[in-house]
This record gives sequence, structure tokens and C-alpha cells, in this order.
Amino acid sequence: MLGVLVEKQHTVPDTYPLSLNSLVAGVNQKTARDPVISASEAEVLTAVDGLKSLSLVFEGSGSRVVRFEHNMGRVFGLPGASVALLTLLMLRGPQTSAELRLHTERLHRFADISSVEGFLDELAGKEPARVINLPRAPGAREPRWAHLLCGEVAAEAAAPIGVQGEAAVAAGEIAALKAEQTRLAAEVDALKALVHRLARELGVEPE
Repeated sequence: MLGVLVEKQHTVPDTYPLSLNSLVAGVNQKTARDPVISASEAEVLTAVDGLKSLSLVFEGSGSRVVRFEHNMGRVFGLPGASVALLTLLMLRGPQTSAELRLHTERLHRFADISSVEGFLDELAGKEPARVINLPRAPGAREPRWAHLLCGEVAAEAAAPIGVQGEAAVAAGEIAALKAEQTRLAAEVDALKALVHRLARELGVEPE
């Protein structure tokens, strides 16, 4: 929600501040989003009310249609470069410094990757920290950054999509093996019972 307002301020300035319809459309946008969500108008309004209580969003005046704008930089005391980085982390999830430099191009143009990392380090050093540098995932060449505006980063969210998929496959394989083990154990018990019954009928003591 907050990220959408910052993004649209830069990408479609002619329609900013956003009307409720435009805000809902931005929240439910399918491109340049991770994760992609589908929120109702009521859910968007509930989120807006929460952000308004924190002074992060307020209603614009001078229009017959209610419009919303963000107050992120002022509330958090952040320069535009830091706001741009947080916005992309909110909209697209954890990313490397190189990815952030590429994706923030329309919001803020960074001279190089070291400049991006400088602002990220500054955000990480704030109290409370605004971003975190995630441990490098197996097979990944660079660590990724995630925002902390909604609390700690969940382990599954911290893992790259490929790693998440591998973990899901591994969990599925384990579940299948357990189910097969249970089935085989049941078959063995049934065979044992059959052997005992046949032995009794034949008057033979089973071993």
C-alpha cells in the first residue's frame, strides 16, 4: 500500500495523489510485484486507515474525489534514495544490491551499486533497523536485502524462489516416503495375521 503510493508518485505523477480506485488497481497490479496479491476495496481501506493512524498516509484536499498520498520520507526521516529502496523492497520482496539499483531507476537513479549499498547500510544501522542483509542462499553469488517495516523476515520469504521450491519438493518427498512406510507396515501386519491364522488351522506353531 505504502509502496504503491510512493511508486505512483514517480511513475504517474499526473494522477497522484491517488483515488481509491487507482490505489486498489496499484495494489492488485500483476507486473513488478512479489508477491502478487488480490485485495478488495474494503481491505485496501482498512490498510489505509492503519497507515493514516501512523501518519504515513493522509487524504489530499482540494478535490471532490478522496485522494491519498504518502508521508513516508518525513515520518521516517529518510532521503528520497532510501525511500526508493524501501519501496522496491516492499513491492518486489528481497533483492540484491544490483537488482535494487536496476529496479529503482524510475524512482531514484543511483550512480553505482556501492551507492545503493551505502544507503542500505544506513537503513540497516537505524534504530529500529529498516532493512536486513539476509544470509547468502546456497548457490547464490550475492546476498539479498529485505525490509523490516512489517517485522522480522520469515524464513520461507528469505529463501529465493528456487530454494523455496526445492524445500517444498523435499518436504513432499518425505511425506510420500512416510505414507509408503505406513502402507508397507500395514501390509506386513496383515501378512503376519494371515500366517498365524493358517498356522492355527494347520496345527502348526508359527515361528
